[in-house]
Amino acid sequence: MKLPKVLGAALVIGALSGPLVLVASAQAAPSLQGIQSQIIHLQEDAATAAEGAQAAKVQLATLNRALTGIRQEANAQGQTVTQLRRSLGAIAVEQYKSGGLSQGLELLFSSDPTLYLSAAGSLESVTRRKAIQLRAFSTARQRLNATTLTVHDRMALVRATQYRLAAQSALAQSKLRQAQAILGTLKKADRIRLARMTQQANDKVQTSSLVFAKEAKGLSGRGGMALNFALRQLGDWYVFGAAGMIYWDCSGLTMRAYQAAGVSLPHSAAAQANYGQRVALNALRPGDLVFFGSPISHVSIYLGVGRMVDAPHTGARVRVESFGWTWGYLRLVAARRF
Repeated sequence: MKLPKVLGAALVIGALSGPLVLVASAQAAPSLQGIQSQIIHLQEDAATAAEGAQAAKVQLATLNRALTGIRQEANAQGQTVTQLRRSLGAIAVEQYKSGGLSQGLELLFSSDPTLYLSAAGSLESVTRRKAIQLRAFSTARQRLNATTLTVHDRMALVRATQYRLAAQSALAQSKLRQAQAILGTLKKADRIRLARMTQQANDKVQTSSLVFAKEAKGLSGRGGMALNFALRQLGDWYVFGAAGMIYWDCSGLTMRAYQAAGVSLPHSAAAQANYGQRVALNALRPGDLVFFGSPISHVSIYLGVGRMVDAPHTGARVRVESFGWTWGYLRLVAARRF
């Protein structure tokens, strides 16, 4: 992903919209609140698409590693087939030079029985060796053909994943452009009012997040270490594909948080959902990762007491927010413990 371009969009939107939490205000016209709601929706759409791109990026790296291994295997098998082909050729030449059956018949009527028995044994040995080599050659060639088909299949998957990565990245940027276009339709006075309103909301969220962080006590184990790391990032901005130490996306934050706890995770919410121990959604503990969307497109760290820590979307900062069965319009679908 082209982070510089996305980063620019993130900062422009962020400057005008902050965390974009709806705030009731006597000075805020309903139309501004409606516009704010539209922007939040577009930013959440962008974050969802961006996580789809991250999932494709992780899958693409895995496929490319596997493809490299399979190609190396195919190369080794090809060398084996070539060596066996040469060996068979040498046997064929040896058998030709020996005269084959005609020489055997000549020896049969030879006046020297010892010479016949010796030569006949040599001919039998050559024939037996050729049969063994033929079987080995056939097996090796079948394996090479199967590996070649696997290479072609993996290459097709790589191309499809590359297309999905590009499409999801383009969709995320398109959603942000739509949000920027909406802001561009506002009069200067309305943009100033919206910026002031959202800045106040941003300050409020940051203040409450810091209070919740201080209240979080008794955190232990890997989950506690991950939570402590995430809480130290409160106030940092969300940016597509970022994994610290100033900008974050949701899976970048959780990846680094658990890295600080000694757990290696991929940079993708969907991929992270395949790691650790599955946890019942009604049995969560602080430090558990909670996943939203189908397919999964958002991840947060459960803080306890109905709260979680996450990097939500463009225009928002790393924060402590309410935890429930939904995040935005995405449904809670899974939890993992490490």
